[in-house]
Amino acid sequence: MTAQTNVAAGASSAPGTPAQAMPERTARYLPGIPMLVLGLVLLIAAVACFWLASNHPDTPALALSWAAALLILGGALVLRGLTPVAPGRAHVIQLFGKYRGTIREPGLQWVNAFAHRIPVSTRIRNLETAQAKVNDADGNPIEIAAVVVWQVADTAHATYAVDDYPKFVAIQAETAVRHIASSYPYDSRGTDALSLRDNADEVTGRLADELAERVKSAGVRVIETRLTRLSYAPEIAQAMLRQQQASAVVAARQRIVEGAVGMVKLALQRLDDEGVVELDEERRAAMVSNLLVVLCSEQATQQVVNAGSLYQ
Repeated sequence: MTAQTNVAAGASSAPGTPAQAMPERTARYLPGIPMLVLGLVLLIAAVACFWLASNHPDTPALALSWAAALLILGGALVLRGLTPVAPGRAHVIQLFGKYRGTIREPGLQWVNAFAHRIPVSTRIRNLETAQAKVNDADGNPIEIAAVVVWQVADTAHATYAVDDYPKFVAIQAETAVRHIASSYPYDSRGTDALSLRDNADEVTGRLADELAERVKSAGVRVIETRLTRLSYAPEIAQAMLRQQQASAVVAARQRIVEGAVGMVKLALQRLDDEGVVELDEERRAAMVSNLLVVLCSEQATQQVVNAGSLYQ
């Protein structure tokens, strides 16, 4: 029974999720300016006690010395608890190894003097992945890179869930880029399937969703992802370029033939409707052939004037 319970507990924890999730909460703190004034007052009072003990023999010197020492200790503890929080930065408060909360309010704040303060940047950051060589869904080697815009959303997870959250985001971003690149072909080749080149917005959207799921355990929010480089690898770039050029030539020829057939059909119909000339099937076929040669030829054609009859 105990073994089954342990197995179920282990299976319930999702991969990439910390075993003990510790969401961010606001720490207890006091305004720093009044505490700064208090610390300075305590130090001034300690100096006054030392001065009285040394310049007035009739006063209890030992008691004043002890009071001055306590005032110095109190003033030092008060000043040590001062924590300047800059805009775009937060401080994770840890007391005796336990998470006590996070300070996001900018300005001079005061916390327990024995607390450990861990600064965490909450600014928006850019990360450009290294250029990676990956095989796409068709097995063709391609070179791909992306830029990721991200920000720390949960300082507790960023501090305690992972060891080094900027490095964690960089590795997960490269992994997500490689996975997305291998999931789609580079070019759709006239089909309706998603491709890296023709459906950049959809692909980057799925990249952002996958990366957001990967870095969620580190308390990181993905704002945007964009592909910065996408090309065939140099070893097949020339072959793929010739293939694309051939496809373009075929498509252009198809458009030319369709247009030429339409023009020939229109010309024959106008000749029949207006009764300009009557052509038998043999001469009609010859006229169609000549018109198609003229319209589909890549080089300029030269006119030949028939000085005889239509049949000579």
